[in-house]
Amino acid sequence: MEDWALIRRLVADGVPQRQVAKDLGVGRSTVARALASDRPPKYERPAVSTSFTRFEPLVRQLLAATPDMPATVLAERVGWTGSITWFRDNVRRLRPEHRPVDPADRLTWLPGDAAQCDLWFPPRKVPLEDGSRVLLPVMVITAAHSRFMLARMIPTRHTQDLLLGMWLLLQALGRVPRRLVWDNESGIGRGKRHADGVGAFTGTLATTLVRLKPYDPESKGVVERRNQFFETSFMPGREFASPADFNAQLSDWLTRANARIVRTIKARPVDRLEADRAAMLPLPPVAPAVGWVNRVRLGRDYYVRVDSSDYSVDPAVIGRFVDVHADLQRVTVLRHDGRVVAAHDRVWARGMTITDPAHVAAAKTLRQQFQRPRAAADPQDGLVRSLTDYDRAFGLTDAGLVAGSLGGAVNGPVDGEEVA
Repeated sequence: MEDWALIRRLVADGVPQRQVAKDLGVGRSTVARALASDRPPKYERPAVSTSFTRFEPLVRQLLAATPDMPATVLAERVGWTGSITWFRDNVRRLRPEHRPVDPADRLTWLPGDAAQCDLWFPPRKVPLEDGSRVLLPVMVITAAHSRFMLARMIPTRHTQDLLLGMWLLLQALGRVPRRLVWDNESGIGRGKRHADGVGAFTGTLATTLVRLKPYDPESKGVVERRNQFFETSFMPGREFASPADFNAQLSDWLTRANARIVRTIKARPVDRLEADRAAMLPLPPVAPAVGWVNRVRLGRDYYVRVDSSDYSVDPAVIGRFVDVHADLQRVTVLRHDGRVVAAHDRVWARGMTITDPAHVAAAKTLRQQFQRPRAAADPQDGLVRSLTDYDRAFGLTDAGLVAGSLGGAVNGPVDGEEVA
């Protein structure tokens, strides 16, 4: 390529072609071809027939009907007996021509229209109460118009914790986007059905939940790019002592991140937030019913289960129904009259048993009372009865005596005498 450019430059400067060929040590025909060509020379191997050539029409026909048919199946269908590696290489060359195309449009997000929701799994384990270290999900909501980000680590991917996380972040935002865009997260719903509680949640907020079709990440590319941003800008060099420490560091970092200029919108999310919020819906006057809710009859083992951990309850309500409520921080157990019979900090570790010492002491007292021998009852107790009870039973009260006297007879014994 350098010789081609040099030949054309020298000839353009007036150097004779014979002199150019002599100076560069090339043939005069080479100089002539370089001047005749308007593009750099490129080696091109002439097409020749190969062992795959006679099978290519059959392979194209099968790929047109089934673009994802494996190469081994194609080889069997067309009767290929040569090298499978050579066959795979040719199928790999032909397959893109027959695969259906799924174009992705560029989306325009109006103020207040949508917020994209997703779960981000930080690539670092966080220590929990029992000393274990696990990967925990982070609920992420990004306002599509302003690119304003909100995020919070939650304990599980269950529907209850997903709704709790969304509600906390929407409260922090102070408004409700008109659409909440989700992918096929199992805790939100699969297919055409929402998970239990999701419909009531969105109905209380008066918003619409949009669940994308499978293999459509571009429709929520805004939040997907934010997840990558977290991994490259927030995570490096950080250590976390607990989920609470993670949330504290993330909240502090988001304050600075939302004040940075976003290249695609050429503005800071915090500057566009007010216009975005102004077009959103207000928070509902009544908070949606979110969290873990269950009604159980408390057994002799005076513990209730939330997620995978057990929490003690006042044993005085054994045998009665109690209502169990839990959010991301607290577990509360109530009687039907609203009296709190247990309150614990929620643990995020799995399989733990949380016990209140007061409940253990109360259980010991009740056990001792149950095992204490009861005094034998006197066999004469309950056999002595007042005579007035018999009078009332037979209608021999004062009124009855008066009625009897008016009739000329007293139909019963005198008060104080015992009936035979």
